[in-house]
Amino acid sequence: MPSARKKSGYTKRDLLAVSDNPELTKADFAKARPFSEVFPDLSASIRKGRGPNKAPTKKLVSLRLSPEVVDHFKSTGPGWQSRIDETLRKAVKRKAS
Repeated sequence: MPSARKKSGYTKRDLLAVSDNPELTKADFAKARPFSEVFPDLSASIRKGRGPNKAPTKKLVSLRLSPEVVDHFKSTGPGWQSRIDETLRKAVKRKAS
């Protein structure tokens, strides 16, 4: 029968020995306020985002491209994936007409 392994990690005593912060009390928690109340501007800036699309306009696919194509589009800076999409859309329109 294998021997029981000793727990690894830190004990509460170890953590208390190196902690500069006192343990919080119930009174400390009673005084606590929500982040958004203390820093409303910062909270608002963090929460800004795109949000969900009502009607997604693009599909997520996995596509293998040659390194030359990827390097060319990446070298043009941010938005390179959208530029690939635009180039492909133009090719599809040309083919259709």
